[in-house]
Amino acid sequence: MKTQILVAMAFVSISFASCKKDRTCTCTTTTTISKGVTGGVEYTNSGPFSSTEDKTVMTKVTKKAAQANCVSNENTNVFTDIANGNTQTTVTKRDCELK
Repeated sequence: MKTQILVAMAFVSISFASCKKDRTCTCTTTTTISKGVTGGVEYTNSGPFSSTEDKTVMTKVTKKAAQANCVSNENTNVFTDIANGNTQTTVTKRDCELK
């Protein structure tokens, strides 16, 4: 009977322990000039202006902690040159995946 209780307690304590291991966050950052006006002429550029990939290795972390530090986001910046009226909208998107 004691053995069964000890085995059950060991199983329960193992199931509540967090699994810490090395995890990799891979992010791809893409910058696109989505639209602009140059010399009174409007243009749209749907292709990426630049794209980079980076990897961050987190050692001995839980999955929850790794997810909190592996975050995707998107930023939009609008630049207006008052002197000549040219505008440009730049979108930078960062897509991250935890492995």
